[in-house]
Amino acid sequence: MTDTTGGKAANRLVSLDAYRGFVMLAMASGGLGLRIVASHFPDSQVWDFLSRHSEHVRWRGWTFWDLIQPSFLFIVGVAMPFSYANRRASGARWSQLFVHALWRSAVLVVLGVFLASAWDEPRTKFVFTNVLAQIGLGYTFVFLLLGRGPWGLALAAGVILIGDWLAFALWPVGDLETLGPKRGLELQWEILSGFAAHWQPNINVATDFDRWFLNLFPHPAGKPFEFNEGGYATLNFVPSMATMIFGVLAGEWLRSPRPVRGKCQALFLGGVLAIVLGSALDESVCPIVKRIWTPSWAIFSAGWAALFLALFYGLVDGAGYRRWAFPLVVVGSNSIAIYLMSQLMRPFVRRNLTIHLGPLWKAIASSQTVDGWVYRASGMHLQPVIFTGLFGPIVERLAILAVFWLICLWMYRQRIFLKI
Repeated sequence: MTDTTGGKAANRLVSLDAYRGFVMLAMASGGLGLRIVASHFPDSQVWDFLSRHSEHVRWRGWTFWDLIQPSFLFIVGVAMPFSYANRRASGARWSQLFVHALWRSAVLVVLGVFLASAWDEPRTKFVFTNVLAQIGLGYTFVFLLLGRGPWGLALAAGVILIGDWLAFALWPVGDLETLGPKRGLELQWEILSGFAAHWQPNINVATDFDRWFLNLFPHPAGKPFEFNEGGYATLNFVPSMATMIFGVLAGEWLRSPRPVRGKCQALFLGGVLAIVLGSALDESVCPIVKRIWTPSWAIFSAGWAALFLALFYGLVDGAGYRRWAFPLVVVGSNSIAIYLMSQLMRPFVRRNLTIHLGPLWKAIASSQTVDGWVYRASGMHLQPVIFTGLFGPIVERLAILAVFWLICLWMYRQRIFLKI
């Protein structure tokens, strides 16, 4: 989540801040409770559509919610050429920039581990599937590719994705009867067949790597690591680097002296071609699976990110709709801040909104899940009247999002930008 706020105003892409802000608000919204509301309208195709796209797909396929993390990574890549050029123009040596890249990578990984350990863990939980950790693991490698030209970048992305494909394709397919029940496959996962079975959830090369790698660290539960409940893997960062490289390619293109119209057309065409290619790969040699960042997913999702970037660039920096974009820019300029708030402050903000917006007493049993929230204490709990009813979950999440936005607005006006 690198940003360009440290650069000269003339070299900044307001559209990139707006796009980043859009992604961050989508992430911090928690899906707006659409799945909960949709459950009250089982026969509505509109609510079914909104519900499906406000949460992750089980395994193969995609939803809008799945596009948030690759957009993160793509934006990081887009920002890198601008940041690099600005720092070089200000007199920074390459060695200084390299050390800074190493520092940024380390801090992002540490933050990722910290956030993974922030909820009721008795000791540090060493997992590296958090988006910050994933960016940190790959950031320095992508930095080393800056200035290699479009063909060098494309070659690097191709080598990464082909190498990742070979690692999965050549790894023996796990035994579903023996390993499946041990790794939760009978509970929730889609089971793949044929050649696609090489990308089976929790029975693949990435999971087997984690069963060695993560057990080098102490486990908070005191038991050895067996599998990730979401099917995610540390090695996702390898194909994720390709997503960032695609972003670097887009950033270099936007830095060129070409006219805005030509840049938007190229981004749009590149995005469409990537979506078509990713879809073709999904039907042939490699399923689209976000949770293990398959090569087809890396290409497919980068295509969508390019389309979003073309839209924001054309509207904001091209057509000049900067006032319209201001609410998004406020958030995009402090992406790290709102990400940390959404991860750490959501229960605190909700509790205080409950206190100050007029409560309605409501009896809730211990550890019961109500409107998407798990209540751990027994007895009576406060629920604001406006958070109840059919659309209460949406109102509640919008209220929390408004608090985060107001904090970002205050930071923006005070020129406080949390950066690494």
